[in-house]
Amino acid sequence: MDPLLIVVAVGIGVVVGLTGMGGGALMTPALVLGFGIPPLTAVSSDIVASVFMKPVGSWVHIRRGTVNWQLVRLLVYGSVPAAFLGVLAAKALGDPENIQHAIKTALGVVLILAAAGLLTRLYMRLKEHAATRDGTAPPLPQERPDVTPRPIPTILVGVAGGLIVGLTSVGSGSLMIIALMLLYPMLKASQLVGTDLVQAVPLVLAAAAAHLMFGDVDWTVTLPIIIGSIPGAYLGARLSTHIAGGIVRRVLALVLVAAGLKMLGASNEATVWAVATMLVLLTVVWGLLRRRFGYPFFGGGRDADPEYQI
Repeated sequence: MDPLLIVVAVGIGVVVGLTGMGGGALMTPALVLGFGIPPLTAVSSDIVASVFMKPVGSWVHIRRGTVNWQLVRLLVYGSVPAAFLGVLAAKALGDPENIQHAIKTALGVVLILAAAGLLTRLYMRLKEHAATRDGTAPPLPQERPDVTPRPIPTILVGVAGGLIVGLTSVGSGSLMIIALMLLYPMLKASQLVGTDLVQAVPLVLAAAAAHLMFGDVDWTVTLPIIIGSIPGAYLGARLSTHIAGGIVRRVLALVLVAAGLKMLGASNEATVWAVATMLVLLTVVWGLLRRRFGYPFFGGGRDADPEYQI
């Protein structure tokens, strides 16, 4: 059993519990790029490990009442069958070499999309916070609001997310939570995370069952992930209401872009230059956006609200 893999799993578990994002988006690329594990095996092992990790973070949010069960039900209607079909779609590619290449390419694209979605989420939160401060928007909810479910769009989000998770193991927290935020902007960040984590439990169960049927899981990889990610996810979920996730999310966006580029075959030099350029541009553009909405160029100070310190 690789102790380094356990350590990596602990760190990724903390990110998942803290932000609701980064499980498959970090673990699968780490397995492929850092440990040389074939993409299909990495996806399968990560999904099976998620069956044990997701309930840990979910239970913390359930106890705190940060789960919208109506939305969970609608998402599950679409995500569970779609996740199973996503695995079947991957296996339908036939030739093992084609399967590995297709999954690696799909991972690269999804990781970059996840980074873009993460930055979109940060911008929307900044805009919402500024509108509330200026009195042009209703106050941010302090308790769980009674949102009106939108059945068809919510089910479609579940279908899309399930397919992507089944194929790449990425998408539950990285993409679906963005779609939920767009559909239900009145939900607090902690409620988005809690709802997404809970709906992901049956989703990954369906995907894991399909991978186990086809024998793609490597337990020498899966067990260290389980051992490390469970305490990590619990710790992250406990910290999620006390630590500002803004810096974590910005760093996560950079990591996702770097991993995505490597999955798409970019050289180390090209990846470093791309991430460095993105870091500079992100710092400048984000500072200008903050100034546009009446905040200091850099965060901190009086606007350092734990939920919106972004």
